[in-house]
Amino acid sequence: MRNAAFTEILSKIHALPSCPAVVMQLLGSIGQSNADINQLSAMISKDQALSARALRLANSSFYGMQRKVATMPQALSILGLNNLRTLIAAAAVVDRFPAKVHGGFDFQIFWRHSIATAVCARLIARRVGINPESAFMAGLLHDIGRLVLVTEFPEQYQTARQYRAKHDCTMLQAERAILSCDHTAAGQALAEHWRFPSAIQMTIAGHHTPDHQWSSGLTNVIQVADAMAHALDLSADEDELVPPLSSHAWNSLNLDRHTVLQVLSETELQFNEMCQILATQVN
Repeated sequence: MRNAAFTEILSKIHALPSCPAVVMQLLGSIGQSNADINQLSAMISKDQALSARALRLANSSFYGMQRKVATMPQALSILGLNNLRTLIAAAAVVDRFPAKVHGGFDFQIFWRHSIATAVCARLIARRVGINPESAFMAGLLHDIGRLVLVTEFPEQYQTARQYRAKHDCTMLQAERAILSCDHTAAGQALAEHWRFPSAIQMTIAGHHTPDHQWSSGLTNVIQVADAMAHALDLSADEDELVPPLSSHAWNSLNLDRHTVLQVLSETELQFNEMCQILATQVN
């Protein structure tokens, strides 16, 4: 999609401020089994804002602590480094796109769906042998390109939303018709700019086309989690539509009925708490 429109989108993405170095290192280490725990812990401890967020996460009711967690070592012992780095990195990404008025685009609905997909993806990943951290981040970020398009091209995106309503098509089709680009391409470009792990970059790019030969197990997890999150309607979107479910992605995961019902139930149970942990703007 290296047309003139995409070139302009790339220039906008490259002009966006990068995530803080510590957050980018946390993101880059997701899914790595050989990450230096002591180094990452030290980096978090030296950043007052991140340390404060880590303590808030550890003290949230999601972890059910009976007494207040006051130090980073305590937070690490409760959350574990894997959970801690994933949640800190996720919260930092959410913070990069504060909610504003952009042609009727609802940031609350966007983040609620993204968080529901992330929670669902992590639950599925644990059952099919995919890294849960990578699944959570990929689920959270699968539609991040929409925020690039709506914040950098608000008028065109509003026109795309009107096109969708008029032609009764998907938002992906409307984006391509009006912007000559879609949120998967914009999202992949942003993920590359922020140096996300390549597996997450490719999943963002391919979560609507998991039948392609280069699709991965992670892509299949996100495609299914996206559909399940839409089906649960946790975003409270009046125009909620369940996207077509890829038979390739579904069959590759081999989920039985009991597992599916269990994942749906657990997603609903964990969703509201995760919204509170990650961002006040989604509540």
